[in-house]
Amino acid sequence: MALLELENVHTYYGQIHALKGISVTVEEGEIVTLIGGNGAGKSTTLNTISGLLRPRQGSIRLLGEELTRCPAHEIVAKGVVQVPEGRRIFGRLTVQENLEMGAYLIKDRKKINENLERVFTLFPRLKERRHQVGGTLSGGEQQMLATGRALMSNPRVLLMDEPSMGLAPVLVDSVFDTIRQLNEEGTTILLVEQNARMALQVADRGYVLQTGEIVLNDSAENLRRNEMVRKSYLGEM
Repeated sequence: MALLELENVHTYYGQIHALKGISVTVEEGEIVTLIGGNGAGKSTTLNTISGLLRPRQGSIRLLGEELTRCPAHEIVAKGVVQVPEGRRIFGRLTVQENLEMGAYLIKDRKKINENLERVFTLFPRLKERRHQVGGTLSGGEQQMLATGRALMSNPRVLLMDEPSMGLAPVLVDSVFDTIRQLNEEGTTILLVEQNARMALQVADRGYVLQTGEIVLNDSAENLRRNEMVRKSYLGEM
């Protein structure tokens, strides 16, 4: 049984048919990536899993348990947590306050402190800036903060939406090093990333979306060799 499974999911924005019957599986311990152009449905897929959008048809399951009609906060409580596109930190709260917002479902203060230390070990820069207001951080630091906030809730599946967006090239490598490290520590990751080359380097498997439909799915290695992927998403001729 897959850890996370989408089956024949259809999602709409009003009358716009954004996801047209997609099916995706994520096994425990994997990094699975969704690649595709702007408007392909990548972020819509993550928002549908998270409960921010409701599918009109289809099923979303976590270890066989139906999530399709669960409100977003219950989906987080079950262990499916999203790092949103554009970071979306709380700009007027400090770094530590932002992180503690990610643990709002945890009542045990000892556990919250343990999670804080885990995040600070992963991102020493955040520990240095724990009392700094989030809105004054650099883009790279805000991405660390958004990821750390998600980790505070002990996710079983981490949904990452465009984690390298807007970052300098030198910081992009750091973001993907972090994704590898999180996975090595046992976090299952579903990754949406415009930088298809980097995504396919860290992922185990991938799905290619075009206008709301999956047109290809395979191992990351095979996708890197695929002629259509190379021409359309890797910039190779």
